[in-house]
Amino acid sequence: MFAKFKSANQTNISPIDNNPITQFFEVGKLTACAGPELVWKIHESFRKSDGKDSSSSVPQTPPIQRNANTTFMKEYNFLDIELKYGILQIIEALSFLHYSGQVIHRNVCPSSILITKRGTWKLAGFEFIEKCHETDAVEPIMCPPWSTRISKMAQPNLDFTAPEIQTSSNCSILSDMFSLGMVLEESVQQLLPKIPAPLHEATTRLMSKQPGPRPTAQLLQLIKYFSDPAVHALQFLDVINMKDPTQKAHFYRSTLKDALPFIPRKLWWQHVWPFLQQEMKGSEVLAAVLQPALAMVQESTANEYEEFILPTFRVVFAAPKSIQATVTLLENLHIILEKTPQSDIRSEILPLLFNSFESNTMQIQSAALLAVANVYEYVDEISIRRMVLPKIKTVFEKNQSDLKIMANVLQCVERVLDKLEKSQIIDEVLPMLYEIRFSDPEIILRIVHIYRIMLSDKKYGLSVNMMATRVMPSLLPQTVNPSLNLEQFMILLEVLQEMLDCIDRQQRNKLKLDNLSLPSPERHRPLRHQFSSDNMHVPPFNIPNLRIDQRKTSSAEDMARKNSTGSIRSGMLGSWWFGGPSSPDSNYLRVANAAFPNRRLSDNTLMTPKIRIAPSCASSPGGTPGGALPIRRHSSIGPQERRSSAINLSPPTGGSMPNTSSTSVPFLLSSSMQSIRSRRTSTVLSSGPLGSGSGLLSQLGSGVVRIPFNAPTSGSASPVHQYNGTRSFVRKCPSLNITFSN
Repeated sequence: MFAKFKSANQTNISPIDNNPITQFFEVGKLTACAGPELVWKIHESFRKSDGKDSSSSVPQTPPIQRNANTTFMKEYNFLDIELKYGILQIIEALSFLHYSGQVIHRNVCPSSILITKRGTWKLAGFEFIEKCHETDAVEPIMCPPWSTRISKMAQPNLDFTAPEIQTSSNCSILSDMFSLGMVLEESVQQLLPKIPAPLHEATTRLMSKQPGPRPTAQLLQLIKYFSDPAVHALQFLDVINMKDPTQKAHFYRSTLKDALPFIPRKLWWQHVWPFLQQEMKGSEVLAAVLQPALAMVQESTANEYEEFILPTFRVVFAAPKSIQATVTLLENLHIILEKTPQSDIRSEILPLLFNSFESNTMQIQSAALLAVANVYEYVDEISIRRMVLPKIKTVFEKNQSDLKIMANVLQCVERVLDKLEKSQIIDEVLPMLYEIRFSDPEIILRIVHIYRIMLSDKKYGLSVNMMATRVMPSLLPQTVNPSLNLEQFMILLEVLQEMLDCIDRQQRNKLKLDNLSLPSPERHRPLRHQFSSDNMHVPPFNIPNLRIDQRKTSSAEDMARKNSTGSIRSGMLGSWWFGGPSSPDSNYLRVANAAFPNRRLSDNTLMTPKIRIAPSCASSPGGTPGGALPIRRHSSIGPQERRSSAINLSPPTGGSMPNTSSTSVPFLLSSSMQSIRSRRTSTVLSSGPLGSGSGLLSQLGSGVVRIPFNAPTSGSASPVHQYNGTRSFVRKCPSLNITFSN
């Protein structure tokens, strides 16, 4: 083989030209070197059948110069997780060789380890493999030691060779584990000085001089150091092509999505995204792959999205998809739109949204409504009015019995309300709201919130007439909906009250304008009625601490009192009209004016029928020619008018009233007016016996009279006390705090 390459080099023929590998791969530029003494040169390449990226290696034919330019060595800083995952991959490769391939590698060293663009570590350099012991792989077999008589290119690397090979010319799978320990030791010292203690212990055991203490590859990959969910996710990706669709879907939907936050972003695009990109070309597990892909979209920068993700998503948008994949895209469309350039939104993404409304699948229609609610900010007004709203109405008409779709319809309407015209709201949106008959609290609150938005601005066109005739009648029954909690009920009530306030303001202003347009008398008629005394509610008027010492009554009032049918029985007068000695008000006789219920005691106004007065009395004091008796106040009577009176106005013994015809009354008034003015109240009190019912007390109905006594009493029940030959009588009105006495 070397002779062939030597002759090709002498004739200036590239070894690639005649290499049969070029039939299947397109070979590119040189990228790296590997193998014993870096004899193998690695070129970029891709497979002609499917365009899959790969790499090709050919042997090197000029002498090797150990410098950076010829060996293509580049500085590369490994992350901790890259080292951890890379070491685990080499351990797995050795485990496969030892237990599945039944061979010994014999040349585990850095030049035999290749790292792909994705960051996967691969074990190469199988030039020196030996078959393991037939019964036990740990048992040693014979193998030649390293010799100076053979070229280094034709022997394993002595720096990583196990001691037993040189001392006893035998090797086993544990010899490869020693070589791995040497690789780890070198890597640990140079690249990972703070490696965890478990790996230190394992490395020390691997480099044991005797093969016995060295752990096997199967045991080494079980140490705690490699128990990392991120490492396990990356490890599963390496063998994902050997898994069935169910295992793939579970891994993409849960395992990988949960592990992404623990995987460095560098490995996202280097290791994870190439696998996702490959899976998204088919529809078998597309819905599951979209879960971690969308998580990466959300966390990616604008440059990362446009460079890595958007080209693949363009293909996904246009390709046929399963129902679940379409729903996943629609539900997360706002995440995609946040990173997508405006030029691609209209051409790539909105067609997917609008076409989803045409689907006959309920899940896709519901997801399309949710997508509109989430991405309405990215959709222009013309598209909302001409394309989105008609499709919303179509979905509404076809799914009026579906609670979830109705909730999404209302959420969508709420979001696009600002971009609709007033006529569209009145003619298309409001009729939809009227037709919804659900009593679910979520539906009710969404409807109420839409009405609240409409109430905030007149541009939405919600008129007072609509509120009164359509909106409030549809909402009022929900005030007694038992499904509403207190907070939901208060929200509903606040909106209804706001509507009532709108109706009140508009109707009040309208009626005021209508009133101003009427003629002057008609315009003030409602005001006169409004401010009349019949419509006024005034609290009772009391005059505090007012005391009037003397009160005189007219003869007409006395006669009206005598016409009452009440009587005072002597037995009741002693026990009911007078307070006993134990009463705090025992010195007063209380009188309630039951005989004159329509008369105010403070004014002492006569509430009797009008009595015509003879002309001869017209000039008498207080007389009114041709009219009724004058209305007199007790406060107009001064102390100077206190004169005794000999006229007895009490009725006859039989209790009948004297005739008050037009002939007798003038005589009564003319002949006795002066004496009536100065008449003492005591005469009225003594005008008849107490038990006969003909005195003043018999005319007071159910009232109470209090009599103050100037001398101590001994509990006597006598209605009138004689003190110093003078009768004394006091009447007090409790409600007005007015006291009359003589």
